[in-house]
Amino acid sequence: MALISPWRADFPGILALEAEAQTYLDSAATAQKPQAVLERLTDYYAHGAANVHRAQHLPGERATRAFEAVREQLAGWLNAADSREIIFTRGTTEAVNLLAYGLESQFQPGDEIVITALEHHANLLPWQQLAQRRRLKLVVLPLDASGDPDLAAARALIGPRTRLLAVSQLSNVLGRWTPLAALLQLARQHGALTVVDGAQGAVHARPDVQALDCDFYACSAHKLYSAEGVGVLYARQSAAKRLSHWQFGGEMVLDADFQQARFRPAPLGFEAGTPAIGAVLALGAALDYLQQLDSAAVQAHEGALHACLLDGLRQRPGLRLLGAPQLALASFSVEGMHGSDLAHLLSEQGVCLRNGHHCAMPLLKQLGLSGALRVSLGLYNDGADLQRFFAALDQAMELLQ
Repeated sequence: MALISPWRADFPGILALEAEAQTYLDSAATAQKPQAVLERLTDYYAHGAANVHRAQHLPGERATRAFEAVREQLAGWLNAADSREIIFTRGTTEAVNLLAYGLESQFQPGDEIVITALEHHANLLPWQQLAQRRRLKLVVLPLDASGDPDLAAARALIGPRTRLLAVSQLSNVLGRWTPLAALLQLARQHGALTVVDGAQGAVHARPDVQALDCDFYACSAHKLYSAEGVGVLYARQSAAKRLSHWQFGGEMVLDADFQQARFRPAPLGFEAGTPAIGAVLALGAALDYLQQLDSAAVQAHEGALHACLLDGLRQRPGLRLLGAPQLALASFSVEGMHGSDLAHLLSEQGVCLRNGHHCAMPLLKQLGLSGALRVSLGLYNDGADLQRFFAALDQAMELLQ
């Protein structure tokens, strides 16, 4: 496995873990950060941190300009029509909750919300709880043999009562692209709002929200090689006008007295409180870093590495690969062996991967599993990482047989 990542040296965390004999294969949970992101964080805090949109002094003005420049940068990166369509949240989870509360008044008892059977809890539970509050019907699209939402079933289940479709772009368990174009078109035919959870997908293919023609798109900075505590919600201007305010406090107020208040429109109207300013600026640095890479070279490297991962897993007797992963990750179980035992033995050998239900408990239940192990790759991983993983896996399986 001579696959060498030319970008590995850009990530101090990977090099530090390597010095500790740790092999990091959990990027779908959170990615390591390039030096450019660390430098941007340090620069903001070392040269005078200040709040945004609130002060006339130089540090405040400087922070506000930099903060809003990242909003403009994200609008370009997502191909949004206007930077006012970019709302900063604390992550994909908060973005979806913002929608579930902000759109609540748009629903009547008996209306239907459609999701798929592979959704992360962050794109399931907010809609589940909204359905319970408003006496709505939560419709779950089944999966086909490959692990994709069944389009024939979708054509039957998405109908005139459908008010919203919420779907992941890339499964964090099965590693497959969702057939978004077909699903979103079905929803649009019935006038339903569309929500795309891009937490995994945005990492591996630059999103184009106008080409997707979705109403809302959410992703998280910490999976995009940047800092925690920041998410991005794209809200098409026509759809954003249907949102009610859901968090109240500083920043989002236009005018207030003791008995009533008026609030700003999007985006500031949905950014109550002090945002994670340093992390927003770091996200801008992460996008700068990613955009200067040769995207074709990154995709080729990740594709070759993923092929080696799948080939090695399929060679292990008794190992069950979940679905037919297309990129980035692979989830698996081993017959007769408990996942937590395997994960413990792998961890003892310095292999860092994920075990459990991956915040997709209903999907794992449908697969007849309480959990699974998951290897997930970043652009800094290389063939040596997989060699160490397979050697550790073989030793763990031999001990548990």
